[in-house]
Formats: sequence, C-alpha cells, structure tokens
Amino acid sequence: MKKDVAVPALGFVGMLRWAWTQLTSMKTALFLLLLLAVAAVPGSLFPQRSVNPEQVTIYLTNKPTAGEWLDRFQLFDVYSSVWFSAIYMLLFVSLIGCILPRVKKHAKALRTPPPRTPSRLNRLPQNGTIEIQSASDSGLSDAEIARQAAALLKKRGYRSEARIEGSTPSVGAERGYIREIGNLLFHISLVGLLASVGIGGAFGYNGQRVLVEGETFVNSLVSYDSFKPGTFFKEDSLDPYSVKLDKFNITFDRESTTHFGQPIDFTAEVETRRSPDAEPQKETIRVNHPLRIDGADMYLVGNGYAPVVTVRDGAGNVAFSGPVVSVPQDGMYTSLMVIKAPDAKPDQLGFQGFLLPTAMTDETGFAISGDPNAINPQLQLNSYYGNLGLDDGNPQNVYVLETDALKELNNRNLDTGGIVLSAGQTYKLPDGKGSISFDGLKRFIGVDIAYDPSKRPVAIFAALSLLGLGISLFTARRRAWVKVKTSVDGSGREERIIEYGLLARGEDHGLESEAKELRKLLEQQWPAVERAGV
Repeated sequence: MKKDVAVPALGFVGMLRWAWTQLTSMKTALFLLLLLAVAAVPGSLFPQRSVNPEQVTIYLTNKPTAGEWLDRFQLFDVYSSVWFSAIYMLLFVSLIGCILPRVKKHAKALRTPPPRTPSRLNRLPQNGTIEIQSASDSGLSDAEIARQAAALLKKRGYRSEARIEGSTPSVGAERGYIREIGNLLFHISLVGLLASVGIGGAFGYNGQRVLVEGETFVNSLVSYDSFKPGTFFKEDSLDPYSVKLDKFNITFDRESTTHFGQPIDFTAEVETRRSPDAEPQKETIRVNHPLRIDGADMYLVGNGYAPVVTVRDGAGNVAFSGPVVSVPQDGMYTSLMVIKAPDAKPDQLGFQGFLLPTAMTDETGFAISGDPNAINPQLQLNSYYGNLGLDDGNPQNVYVLETDALKELNNRNLDTGGIVLSAGQTYKLPDGKGSISFDGLKRFIGVDIAYDPSKRPVAIFAALSLLGLGISLFTARRRAWVKVKTSVDGSGREERIIEYGLLARGEDHGLESEAKELRKLLEQQWPAVERAGV
C-alpha cells in the first residue's frame, strides 16, 4: 500500500528566497525589459499631461466615458503611473540581482587556472602535430619547450599555465575572459542608465516661457508660463540667472520659386547674466543650438509677432498697454490675437482678430498677408464689452476670448464694421466705450527650458553599454593546449612531437585560422623535422 509523502512547508523565508530567485533570473529580466517597452506604448497612443495637458482635457471632453476609464488606469500619465514605475523598479532590482552573482562567479574564474589538458588532443575540433628536433639535437628539454610554448600563447593574449610535472609536459591556455567582462559592463551600464534616467526625472525640471523683444526672463518659478518639476525638485535649487531678448531675426527664402517666403534661419540675440552680480554677456540661440546656462538648456521652439497696443476705456484711462503675443496660423505669419482689458470702466473690453504682417487684398477683395515679413502690418479686430469672466477665479486660456457673456461692438457684419488699424493709428470704439491704438510691432520667441542632471551620466552609460556590447559580441572565447612528447621508435631513434589542440566556447568561425596561426608560431620557434597537416 502506497503511503503519502509529507512535503515540508516552504515557510516564509523559503518563499522569499524562491521569489528572489525567480526575480533575479535572466529570463525574468528579459521579460521585464520587454514588458517595459510594451508599457511605454500607451504613452504614444494617448496624450500625456506632462507634455500636452490641453489635449488631455479635449480628449476627456470629447470622449467622457472612455476618457474616465483611461484616466483611472493612468493612461494619460503613463511614465509617472504606479504600474509603469513598478515595472521600472522591478527591472532595476532584477538586473542588479542578475549581475552580482555573475560578477562574483567571473572574479572566481579569473583566479582559476586554465582547464586541465585533455588526454587526447586529436579529438578537439582543431588539432595537429609537429615533429621537432630531439633533446640531444636542440639542447632543450621537454619542460623548457613547454615553458616557451606558454610564453608564446601568452603573447597571443592567452592566460597560460605550463604544466611540467609528469612524463608529458603540457600547456593549458584560455583567452576571451574579456567577453564576459564586456557582458557585465553592458548590464551594469544598463542599470546605470536606468538609475540616471530616474535621477534626472526626480531632480530635473522643464518649463516654457514666451519672451517679447526687450523682456527679461529671470530663472524663478513666477517667471515661467508653465513649469513641470521633478519629484524631488526644490525651488531653491534654481540658479539665479537671467536672459533678456534683445532682438529676434528671421531669414526668409527670397530666391527659391517653390519655397519662396519660407523661413530658413532663426537667430535670437540675448543678453545673459549668470548671477545678479555678473557682467552681462551677448549670446545667441538658434534652432538645434540651445543656450546652455548653469546646467540648463534653453531651446528655441517658436516665434511670431507681438503687436504693441494701447486700450483706453470710456473715461480715457489706460486699461491695457503693451505687446500682445499673436499666434501664427500659416506660413505668411497671419496671426490670431486676443486682447483682454479687465480694468476698463464701466464695461470690460475684449478684442479678437488677426495680425497681417503684410496686409493686402486678394482677387476677391479678402484681406490676406502677402509676405511673412512685416512690410505693411495691419490689425483686423472685432471688439466686445461686458464681463470677461476673469473676476470669478476660473483660469482662462490667454489666447481664447470667451464671447458667450459679451456683447459685440465691432464686427464686419454690424453697421459699425470691423476695426482695421495700421501701425500708428488709433480707432475710437462705438458708444463711447473707449479706443484702441496700434503703437508698433515687436517679435517674440517661445523657449523651452530644460534642466536634466542625468544627461551626462546617461551619455556615459550609453557609451559604456555599447562598448560592452561590442566586446561581448566580437570577442571569441577559446581554449588551447600544447603537449610535448618524446618517444623512441622501433629503430631506436628518438623522436619529439609537439601536439596542439584548440576548442571554442560557443560558435567561433575564426577557430581554424587561429589554429593555423598557432601552428605557424610553433614551427617558427622550433625547427621542424617533419610537418603534419592540420
């Protein structure tokens, strides 16, 4: 009768060891690496709050049901989500758990002598024999030849050991230990790369700012139009530098027939101060040539025109004055602009319309911009009065005028018509609501300011990982043995034979040529009496 065998309980400690063994296996590390790549896919399929929060809001508005579920699973915040971070950390731990035992094992292998000499070298994939002069003719003992053979192999990059004990001296040699070093370097660099990216995300920041000619940006939180800090970012870590936009220049294509009028070069001339007490320096920002200042990179990401306007209310008081950033809509820099004057009395005033850098009319009589350069700048606006909705505390887009609660003053469809202003002109609003003046035209730039402390470590670890990968792929792991045998044939003649054999650890297409090189070295070192083929 068969008895049931009682299986001992694994226990809590045993479960932890089992879980650690599974986590730190190479199979698990590869699976987690693949899973991380798959987990990053939703970040390219759905808008991300960290990059474009407006698109996320639009998605939630247009698809409320699907958007709500996607938001629950953090698919709009993929790279900062709990599940993505969990995969990231598990991969980090798994790689470390894989690397440490391999480092220990390889360190032991480096101290271990080459493997023992096989008794029959003729069974190896590459082997051969060379008959050389006897001891009485050459004056060299078998042990001395073995020592010299070990030195020859050492010169070819082998770690060799001469074994002169016994009747048949031999040499054991092995090369290619650097292959495993390259493999370890690749995996260690991968861990360093993951750690660097994590540190960069934790302590870095990214912000945007629009700068009009003559304005100065001071590196403080209140100076940014939008700002995204890292997890461990601290406000006092911001370096107190400043950047003033002196002039922005655009070079337009004036020679090509197919791309006439398209911009071909952008240059922002700025004045920088590295600290409040530092002397100002003249520098430039160009596309793909950011301004590097105190570890941060300032990239040129946008540009356009900023008309300078003055709005007066019905009492003649200035309700708004200054440059207004207009958003380009086409290649001719036809730009959408919005002006809000909440300080106007008795009614708040709002304007929306277009800036035409070079105003002209097409064949239908419609006003267009005929050139991206500001040759004949003109404002074409509609005006409104009422409550702008800025006093209730709800945030508004500065580039959008909410007209639902406003009444129209000027519009091309009204008897009052629309507002058309050239530079230097002033227009009086209907019903004594005030006036608006077009005082001049400036340019603006949009800059992206990024501070990433991981850039240099990422570059170093990426280069080291490629180096390690190249070493592991192109370094052959080989073993070689040489035996020296002396015997007496049937006629009583003493004969001495050097026997050699080579073995590759893994696939090695260069093993045959290595055997030929080894044979050539042996024949050059000792005069051959009779040569045997490989």
